Formats: sequence, structure tokens, C-alpha cells
Amino acid sequence: MLGMHRTWNMDSMMNNILIWRKYSLTFFATAPTRSIVLILIPTRELALQTSAIVKEIGKHMEPPLHCMVTTGGTSLKDDIMRLYNTVHIVVATPGRILDLASKKVADLSQCRTIIMDEADKLLSPEFQPVLEQIIGLCDPNHQICLFSATFPVTVKSFCQKFVEQPYSINLMDELTLRGITQFYAYVEERQKVHCLNTLFSKLEINQSIIFCNSVNRVELLAKKITELGYSCYYIHAKMQQANRNRVFHEFRNGATRHLVTSGRYLWNFLAVSITDHHLFSR
Repeated sequence: MLGMHRTWNMDSMMNNILIWRKYSLTFFATAPTRSIVLILIPTRELALQTSAIVKEIGKHMEPPLHCMVTTGGTSLKDDIMRLYNTVHIVVATPGRILDLASKKVADLSQCRTIIMDEADKLLSPEFQPVLEQIIGLCDPNHQICLFSATFPVTVKSFCQKFVEQPYSINLMDELTLRGITQFYAYVEERQKVHCLNTLFSKLEINQSIIFCNSVNRVELLAKKITELGYSCYYIHAKMQQANRNRVFHEFRNGATRHLVTSGRYLWNFLAVSITDHHLFSR
């Protein structure tokens, strides 16, 4: 099954979970101690957000469904101990779940539902070989569900190889989100900082997120914004996980007005948390 949404993040993930709910209830009765649903996520931050919602929904199901999250950069020993308990749904980054399965700690042999969020990212050259190994360890009669805002050629090629008679759900009828007005400005490279300064001084901005296309530009722009007299932090993938967590939570708690980041790496995590806490400009 293919799901296409203009901003497929945790808000729309609620609908995602409802799609496979009937499958998890069916398999729960036949395999009460096995991991029967695997949700693959490209980043640690999004995996944590996804697992939080799965756990909340699981508490209200009868009998309750138990979920665990496992990602790189965390204690492998803790994950091994959690897998000794009943786990029905595993939210994981590809490398970590393959590591656990290779060590015979995570048994995926009865996993019949594989959900791939941010499928276009998961099917990048970095992840695809790992994904194919993971799929080979699951029940041969599995179902694969892919969700993404875009479906490049890599996704189509993957579906031809691994998804039999795929069913597509396209929610891309509109290019913009309702309730959000979008603006853009044509500026030369040398005018960008001046343009930001004008926006900051003329508009009442509660908090803002600024995306750059490289780590170097992130750090440089954050420095320039600070020099203009505005509070600004930056966050990118090359930072230590502890530092990223600290910066994000300080931004979320209002310790700084502006956050500069790179690419789509943090988009799902940032967008959902900011929406939940009403941090967009009013």
C-alpha cells in the first residue's frame, strides 16, 4: 500500500496507525508474544515521536498493544532487555533493528506488517540495502505500507520488486495546507540576510525555523543572525545527539526565538512539536 501526503508527519501518522490497526488486532490473537508490526523510520527524532503516539493509542486497545522504540545512538543492552518482554509493535531505525535481528535478539519471522514512514528517505542508497535484508527476515506473507510526501523513481522501483499489486492513496489534491498562508521573495544571495533582518523587524514573529542546504551555511547564518541582535540557535545532523536534544528542547521551551537547521532531516520532528505547542507566528 502506498500513501502520499503533502506533509506526511506525525499528525497524519494518526491516520496511518488506523490503517494497520485491524491487522495488529488479528495477529495479536495468534502471536501474543511476537513483534508483529515493524515501523521503520529514517531518524531517531521521528522514531521517538512515532512511538509516543503508538504507545498512547495502544493503551486504549483491548487487550493493550505494547510498543518499543529502538534507534542507533542508544544502549543496545537496554533494547535487548526490553525484547525479553512482550512487544507487539517495534518502531525502529533500519540499522538498529537489523543489528538486533542479526544477533537473534529481535525475531522478525512472524512480522507480517512493515510500515515505512518517509519512504523516499528510507529508499535512499544509504538505507535500501539494509531494508532489503530486513524484509528478507520477515514473514514471507508480509504486507508493506509506504508513506511519503514524494514518490521518486527509487520508490517505484522498490514497489515493483517488493510490493505485489500495490494500492495507492494520494492525498496531494492541494499543494498547501489549509489555514497557512505562504509567501516567497526573490532575492540575490547577498540580500538574504538583509531580507531576514527586515522580516524580523517588521513582523511580529513569535518563533521561526530557517532551513539551509548545508551544515556550513547553518552555522554561518546562525552567527549572522546573532550578530544582528536576535536570539538564535542552530541544529544539524553533525552535532552530538545530546547537543541536538538540548538545543531543540530549549527552542521548544522558548529560550530562543529563531532556529537554523539543515535539510529535511529534522522537519517531521520539529513541525509536529511546534504545531503541538502553538509556536508558529501569530
